[in-house]
Amino acid sequence: MSDDRHRSEDGSETRSEDRSDTRSEFWCELVHTRTGIERDVVLTIADGRIETLTPDRPVPAGASVLPGLTVPGLANAHSHAFHRALRGRTQAGAGTFWTWRDRMYQAAGRLDPDTYLALARAVYAEMALAGITSVGEFHYLHHGPDGTPYDDPNAMGHALIEAARQAGIRMTLLDTCYLRGGLAADGYQPLAGVQRRFGDKTSDAWYERWSTLRGDENTRIGAAVHSVRAFSEKDDYATWTARTKGVPIHVHLSEQPAENAACVARHGLTPTALLDSYGFWTEHATAVHATHLTDADVATLGRTGAGVCLCPTTERDLADGIGPAGELARAGVPLSLGSDSQAVIDLLEEARAVELDERLRTGRRGHFTSAALLAYATATGHRALGWSDAGRIEPGALADLTTIGLDSVRMAGTVPRLATESAVFAATATDVTHVMVAGRTIVADGVHQLVEAVPQSLNASVQALFGT
Repeated sequence: MSDDRHRSEDGSETRSEDRSDTRSEFWCELVHTRTGIERDVVLTIADGRIETLTPDRPVPAGASVLPGLTVPGLANAHSHAFHRALRGRTQAGAGTFWTWRDRMYQAAGRLDPDTYLALARAVYAEMALAGITSVGEFHYLHHGPDGTPYDDPNAMGHALIEAARQAGIRMTLLDTCYLRGGLAADGYQPLAGVQRRFGDKTSDAWYERWSTLRGDENTRIGAAVHSVRAFSEKDDYATWTARTKGVPIHVHLSEQPAENAACVARHGLTPTALLDSYGFWTEHATAVHATHLTDADVATLGRTGAGVCLCPTTERDLADGIGPAGELARAGVPLSLGSDSQAVIDLLEEARAVELDERLRTGRRGHFTSAALLAYATATGHRALGWSDAGRIEPGALADLTTIGLDSVRMAGTVPRLATESAVFAATATDVTHVMVAGRTIVADGVHQLVEAVPQSLNASVQALFGT
């Protein structure tokens, strides 16, 4: 590590602060801030951060104009990039989460570092076009298809980091410890088939590989336990948790009733309670899905300061169920959002689904304000990924911004003071017009500035994986 770098507690390694080393000025028609909608706002950006925010001003000479509603850049707190190749291929016919997983394993077995770089770059470019400026990649495709490590043991992780860099978005690599092939009442199964490429054989071996990963101004290094199905008490939760202290840690939690039943049969505890007994839950921890929780589970997450990442489009696509978002929010659990299986990539859809699914679950309307839903897609999502200085528009914050146009058929008729409501409940990813990361324009007028022909790139990557 060179002398002008440091590794911080959030897993990043930087030369200094995130910088673009330029100063620029923007005029925004509408801006969503923590205090409401501001109009005719002049934003100055210096060294990749917001310097000033001044409302009720005419367009300055030389300023770039951003018509529409500008919001903090969106944070996709849970992604499996390679699942994007399954879109449309797993929607025909019937089945369950477990039959879907069989198809997913087919895709997982076919990737190598080069093909994963190409696919992930296109997927992250699609995310940028949808207004996403930061992604949490829950990464477990570590080794070759038979489990043999590559010459670079982190070749697949490095491919993902490079893919995000080329697509212009920030990355938190949630490198995942995946050591067991499943859980039943009589114990844990070994890794089998394509699962072998997920595993490092032991927790110590995972840590040895993980500890060589380094972040940079665009990258945070986090960690994950795949699930209580893939990590046993013999793998030493306490040591794993101590080794990853201070970085973002994530885990799939109670996604399926079968997971809960197996955990209770084996341990006499729910997955939430089992992890709590090992000190897993802290303010740095995020439970992904958390669909099937008991009241005691919700209380535990609230007591420990842990967050929950909801992935509504995936949860309904896989028939997982509707999680207790209302109870979690009332318990003080920070909520974030993820695209997970990439059934669609649209954080605005994920945000409104939190409220709309809660309406279906309870038979009542009005559980979450539009400002709260947008915060789940921005501020709390960034915080779950270790980017606590992103997700808000105010002086000192990272200049990661997304602009939503108001001139589409969906957004026509928007009342300025209710622009956030219109965006959260009506806009889609296709309404995103401009995106910047650290003050650098990544998307302009709906066109990605760094990756050419994103649809064609996605098509080529998916065809290379499946052959058709």
